[in-house]
Amino acid sequence: MPEVTIHIGGRAFQVACQDGEEQYLHAAAKMLDEEAQVLSDQIGRLPEARMLLMAGLMLADKTAAVEDKIKEIETKLAERDAEIDNLKSAPMPEPERLEVPVVPQSVTDTLAELAARAEAIAASIEEKSAS
Repeated sequence: MPEVTIHIGGRAFQVACQDGEEQYLHAAAKMLDEEAQVLSDQIGRLPEARMLLMAGLMLADKTAAVEDKIKEIETKLAERDAEIDNLKSAPMPEPERLEVPVVPQSVTDTLAELAARAEAIAASIEEKSAS
């Protein structure tokens, strides 16, 4: 079981941990040290036990806030999952029916005849104006 030296609030502590957990211990000690530093900056030098207690309580408060946020997010996620499941199990909506108007062939023929007449009239007017 390795012994690790950690620094919290400007003080060194020897702590034993399991093999391979040294990195986690240093990370946890760093968080605790950051809280202890805040206390030290605000209050000044504190007795060791009081400093560790206050820093631990500050971390516990942050942890509780994170846990509350996680529960809130998990609740929202469960609601979204339920909504997705409901949408997946709901019947497909009926397809929309689109109606496209069709121009009768007789109207198309009549318009073509009118266009041909208009072109003939335009051609005769051009001939008369050219002469």
